[in-house]
Amino acid sequence: MQTLRTLDVRSVAPRERHPAIFNLFDGLEPGQSFELVNDHDPKPLYYQFSAERNGRFVWEYLEQGPEVWRVRIGKKE
Repeated sequence: MQTLRTLDVRSVAPRERHPAIFNLFDGLEPGQSFELVNDHDPKPLYYQFSAERNGRFVWEYLEQGPEVWRVRIGKKE
């Protein structure tokens, strides 16, 4: 899976984070991914992906805190 870019949402207003993440995801081609950097476990985001993009995404933790969380999010082929 090809990682295209890193999206660091730590400086983004909380209400703008999920829309920005889904916008980036929706623009990916199948087989592409991006790396999300956050200041907390993005578990609620995972649940939202599961509800809204079920079966169409890959979620891989790269770093799990306590201060920085990094997740590779990809679009399945």
